[in-house]
Amino acid sequence: MQLVVARIGRAHGIKGEVTVEVRTDEPELRLGPGAVLATDPASAGPLTIETGRVHSGRLLLRFEGVRDRTGAEALRNTLLIAEIDPDERPEEEDEYYDHQLIDLDVVTRDGQPVGRITEIAHLPTQDLFVVERPDGGEVLVPFVEQIVTEIDLGEQRAVIDPPPGLIDDRAEIASSRDETVPTADETAAPRDEA
Repeated sequence: MQLVVARIGRAHGIKGEVTVEVRTDEPELRLGPGAVLATDPASAGPLTIETGRVHSGRLLLRFEGVRDRTGAEALRNTLLIAEIDPDERPEEEDEYYDHQLIDLDVVTRDGQPVGRITEIAHLPTQDLFVVERPDGGEVLVPFVEQIVTEIDLGEQRAVIDPPPGLIDDRAEIASSRDETVPTADETAAPRDEA
């Protein structure tokens, strides 16, 4: 099974280093020196990582055979793809690879079907399940412990405890506009007439 582990950014310096946008929770395992990675587009690779270092919070990589800024810049926006065993699991118990979550059935705690996970959206603040509803619509479910209460790979399902309004239109909206608010004419001070 292939997983996208990074996207190459811009060149850094003049000696062939590139910045990378890491897309794996295990960069030390997937993006270490000696790792051979497939690429998308395929014509750019395979690429073998020669060196890696962190500079100002960004991972910088240098690939074998890339020695100058021009070569590094030619790799910009290339996806780096690692081959992994489909049965492999992340080290942490509550972590999952995207391919393990895609196609899971999503149900509420009381067993009501919600839909099927079609995609995992990785956002800066949290990940979201993109869930296809039986009617063809979509719902976005934040992949956080308070909402996704159980992942059961054996049963191929994700159990959620959605807050009101997440999967239905029954959100309770509290607003001060429901109270009677005086109009401008009612609150205007009387004018002195001379």
